[in-house]
Amino acid sequence: MNWLINFLIRIYTRITCRIDAPDFQNFPATGPVIAISNHTGQIEAPLLFAHLQPRRVTGWAKAETWDNWFLRWVFNTWGMIPIHRGEADMHALKAAFRALENGMIFGIAPEGTRNYTGRLRRAMPGTVIVAIRSGAPIIPIAHWGGENFMKNFKHFKRTDFHIRLGEPFKLNVEGVKVTGEIRQEIADEMMAQIAKLLPEYYRGEYADTSKWTEKYIQKVSL
Repeated sequence: MNWLINFLIRIYTRITCRIDAPDFQNFPATGPVIAISNHTGQIEAPLLFAHLQPRRVTGWAKAETWDNWFLRWVFNTWGMIPIHRGEADMHALKAAFRALENGMIFGIAPEGTRNYTGRLRRAMPGTVIVAIRSGAPIIPIAHWGGENFMKNFKHFKRTDFHIRLGEPFKLNVEGVKVTGEIRQEIADEMMAQIAKLLPEYYRGEYADTSKWTEKYIQKVSL
C-alpha cells in the first residue's frame, strides 16, 4: 500500500507542480540520515516523502493528526511517529532513535510548526537531542514556492516548487556541556545550514548572515 500512496503522490505533484530539484539525486541511497528542512506545511511533506523513495522515511507529526481518519491511515502506512507537543515525549524520541538504527531517513522541521509565509521562523532545540544522541549525519533540505500551493491550486495554476540539498554534516559537541542555551545555539547553526540554501527573501529570522556560525558543525562525506 505504501508504494501505491507514493505513486499517486508523485503523479499528483507532477501535475500540480513544476518541481525544480537539480541535486535531489545526490541524496545518499543507504544509511541512517536526519533530514532537516523548513516547513510550510502545504505540499512539501508528501512530496519529499514520495520522491525520496525507495528509501524508507519517517518523521514526527503532531499526535492530533491521528484524529483524522484519512491522515491516520496515510501516516500509519508511511510509518510516521506521533509526537505530543509541549511535553517530553520519550516514546516519540525512542521511536526516532529506532528508525535511525534501522537505517532509515528521519525527517524533521526544526521550526517545529508550520511557516505559512515561507520565511523562516526561529528553530526549536528538539532536533538537537536526536542529532547528538544518535550521531547520525544530517542533510539540510531547503524548499520554496510551496507556500503558494493552495492559492495556485484554487486558481488551477501549477506551483513552482524548488528543492535544494546542502552539505551533510554531524554535530561536534566533544567536551561541551550541552545546556539549554547551547542547544538553542546549535539549533540556530543547523537552521542556518537551511537558510544558506534559500533565496534571501525566505531567510526570515536568519536573514543576518553575519550571525551564521559553524562552531558545532562538522562537514562529512557520505
